[in-house]
Amino acid sequence: METYRISIKGENSLHGETYVSGGKNTSLAVIPAVILCDEPCTIENLPDIEDIHVLYRILCHLGAKVDYNLEKKRMVIDPSTVNSVTVPYSFSQQMRASYYLMGALFGRFGHAEVGYPGGCAIGSRPIDQHIKGFTILGAEFSEGNGMLCLKGERNGNAVNFDMATVGGTINVMLAACRAKGNTILFNAAREPHVVDVANFLNSMGAKIRGAGTDTIRIKGVNRLHGTSYSVIPDQIETGTLMIAAAATRGDVLIRGCIPTHMEALTAKLLEMGVYVNSVDDCIRVRLNKGHRAIRISTQEYPGFPTDLQQPMSALLTRANGNSEVTENIFDNRFKHLDEMRRMGAKVTISGRVAYIEGVPELRGAPVNACDLRGGAALVIAGLMAKGITQVYNPDFIHRGYERIEDKLRSLGADIRLEACD
Repeated sequence: METYRISIKGENSLHGETYVSGGKNTSLAVIPAVILCDEPCTIENLPDIEDIHVLYRILCHLGAKVDYNLEKKRMVIDPSTVNSVTVPYSFSQQMRASYYLMGALFGRFGHAEVGYPGGCAIGSRPIDQHIKGFTILGAEFSEGNGMLCLKGERNGNAVNFDMATVGGTINVMLAACRAKGNTILFNAAREPHVVDVANFLNSMGAKIRGAGTDTIRIKGVNRLHGTSYSVIPDQIETGTLMIAAAATRGDVLIRGCIPTHMEALTAKLLEMGVYVNSVDDCIRVRLNKGHRAIRISTQEYPGFPTDLQQPMSALLTRANGNSEVTENIFDNRFKHLDEMRRMGAKVTISGRVAYIEGVPELRGAPVNACDLRGGAALVIAGLMAKGITQVYNPDFIHRGYERIEDKLRSLGADIRLEACD
């Protein structure tokens, strides 16, 4: 099978306008959520990324009727024909968010068998909080042969998460929608895609209140009906494009985004000396001189998002002064900095903290993407670097960014996807 790499000739400033695709994190939860209802649903504004293609294949395997229009970014799903509760490991290991099929299948049928989830290797990401929530709702949990099994009645209850977990909050919310009685989720995650999934479920007839706060209340219903829904723009793609504009000392207008979702990143860019201005659904980012070093500490929303830590740390390698990046969410999310040392970055890593000394220039080099957001960080480093940067394993990047090479090239980047020698 032919393999590819992303080749970048750096030191070209990005200028012009671009747009943001539909939200990856919302889409990967909304599509499985359709299983909860008994009528066709239309999901629009889907990003054209590999994880969506995997979900399409999983739904077909489960027996759903699916019409996926790539050009219109639309998927019409009829879940009434679903005739299986089993998602084999061969499917589930292709993506992390396959775990949402547990909540959806258990919520509708009281039975789910899903292979262990895959995804990027960015440290320990246990699903113990998911399982805790399911068992409190009445599930009997078992595992073996690479499969996770839930079976039992669904009864509303109070679930107090030990930590704010986006995946756990959404997954238990899915199951609770069709449970008997009332469910309260305490210490719930507040991310925008949690709110968007709740809005989608409510459009199908669910009764969910409080999404966006740390307490979500769900009144179970007997059935959910079909709906049409357009997912929100991708928060992390928006942030990545903002950082790329600053990294290349460019001037970029990003359309179709939600500026209020970007406030934590915007505050840090302003602190660095980057010009950021928001109007309606547009953000303009401009920088024509050097930028200052800063400190970043990742937190749950509305704090600085862990998914933007890696692209942002790439920007900091060229900052004036010494920066400090603390990763509080995942325990193995600095692999990209090891790769960037080949490009001349000066980095010291101590546990969850990366100390970054800004350098006058980076130099192009062959580097390996080890995960989705780390791969995006290497692309940003390549845009800044002198000479040619070749990013291998671009499949990681394409899992979460729709046609990233095309978007950057439209802004003036010298970037292309090419076959490996």
